[in-house]
Amino acid sequence: MRNDVRSKSTTRRLGFLRVPLFRLLAINLGIGIALATLLVGGLLALNPAGLRDLIFADSSPGTALGLLLFGFVVTFGSTAMGTAIMAMGQPQADGDKPPRGTPTLATQPIGRGAARAGARH
Repeated sequence: MRNDVRSKSTTRRLGFLRVPLFRLLAINLGIGIALATLLVGGLLALNPAGLRDLIFADSSPGTALGLLLFGFVVTFGSTAMGTAIMAMGQPQADGDKPPRGTPTLATQPIGRGAARAGARH
């Protein structure tokens, strides 16, 4: 009986992970967080313009690192999530055709007479 209660509460708590859009956003947010962490680590390792020395010379380096990491997490997390949302409408790489058929070019008359010809129709 106790296991049933525990499994139901776990199912309720993690039920939002079954929503595909939320799962897509969560995965891409995780990718953005990982990229931001790697970038901050790279900046600290390379020490451009004495950035690492400046941060660790402060009386509270955790605050500076936290703010730097937060800025990069917001930037890369939102970029990764936005890219994932925008890529949802693109066809899959396995050869699926676009949802509305193949794009074609339409001819447009150009020049001074074109505007008058288009107005008459």
